[in-house]
Amino acid sequence: MIRHFMLAAFGLGLATATPALAQGNLEKLSSFKSTGTAMMEPIPQDGSNAAAIREILKKIEMPDGFKIDLYAIVPDARHIAVGPQGVAAFVGTRKNEVYVMTDRDKDRVADDVKRFAPSIDFAIPNGVCFSKDGFLYVVEQNRVLLFPAAEFFYEGPDVAAFNVVAQGELIPEDEESYNHTARVCDIGPDNKLYISLGQPFNVAPPEKLDLYNEVGIGGIIRMDRDGKNREVYTYGVRNSVGQDFHPETGELWWTDNQVDGMGDDIPPGELNRQTEAGQHFGHPWFGGGTTRTNEYKDEEVPVEVVHPVVETVAHAADLGMAFYTGRQFPQKYRNGIFSAQHGSWNRTEPVGARVMFTSIDDEGNATMVPFAEGWLDEETGEYLGRPVDVAMLRDGSILVSDDLAGAIYRISYTK
Repeated sequence: MIRHFMLAAFGLGLATATPALAQGNLEKLSSFKSTGTAMMEPIPQDGSNAAAIREILKKIEMPDGFKIDLYAIVPDARHIAVGPQGVAAFVGTRKNEVYVMTDRDKDRVADDVKRFAPSIDFAIPNGVCFSKDGFLYVVEQNRVLLFPAAEFFYEGPDVAAFNVVAQGELIPEDEESYNHTARVCDIGPDNKLYISLGQPFNVAPPEKLDLYNEVGIGGIIRMDRDGKNREVYTYGVRNSVGQDFHPETGELWWTDNQVDGMGDDIPPGELNRQTEAGQHFGHPWFGGGTTRTNEYKDEEVPVEVVHPVVETVAHAADLGMAFYTGRQFPQKYRNGIFSAQHGSWNRTEPVGARVMFTSIDDEGNATMVPFAEGWLDEETGEYLGRPVDVAMLRDGSILVSDDLAGAIYRISYTK
């Protein structure tokens, strides 16, 4: 019954067409067959590692009334997708694992964390996102997988799994790179799947621009949830690793990491607002904000460019973001954006490693300020953590991932 419902509801009969040799266990899982994979041991949630992280959290400064706690130990934790049933939350990584966290007693601390779908060979499964009707999407370096009932199947090693975009078809295989490979995804108000595709260079070279514009590298693409009707939605992106849709206007907002090697204080990072399909946001002619790149500074800009609504501190690495729609936090946070600054790598004085909040007025003007900071030790310049993504739990608290500490934090309001 479950199998027929899933196939009929989503048109998934074509998902098993890719040869088994290329898909490993995926073909078995698409046919609801066992793979023989053993159960995975849960990740320990206590001990010295958890104690050390809790000590670091004592250093985090936030507005009055907020507190931060350790929610889960999750190795290499990156982007977060909270299940719409409130059963589990899923965490992507830049390695080869996806993890699932379960808070069984609803004390707002994960009781167990384990690998999700361990029979599948993932490749940089950074991007995880849910549809409202419970379908989990996992976007890898060069593949998109669908798990139609992830919150139903997650307890065992085998899960219902299907191709949305088969291996090697998200980008041309010749364009696979070790750089800027962390994808993110969302289901838009139009019920389409939106995926960011970072371009692999510091500044994209001229000979690549036509190809990249055609396939959406250095942009954001959208497609039907079954992978059909793919199109490029956004152009001129360097490497976006955070996006969400405004809960009232439906507009797409997204962060963008900008050009390295131009100095400590230029170019700025970006928070962008997209109001219609096909808009261009400036790369490679602009390195961030209105700063021209050295490589293209003498060229006339051949496109109409939309500049960012917020220019962020240079090289702070603005990554995951989410609009806040909960009711636990004070009203001023409603429909604003919480976002993560991962921290700089090529700055003589490091910046970032904090959670930011952006308020938005009725005209769409945005103001970004620090919300939670302290993961960057001001005395030593040492990173104690590096926030990556933000997601909201059903109770209105928020989760923050940290791929340096290998942890998920929960921020709540208690005043």
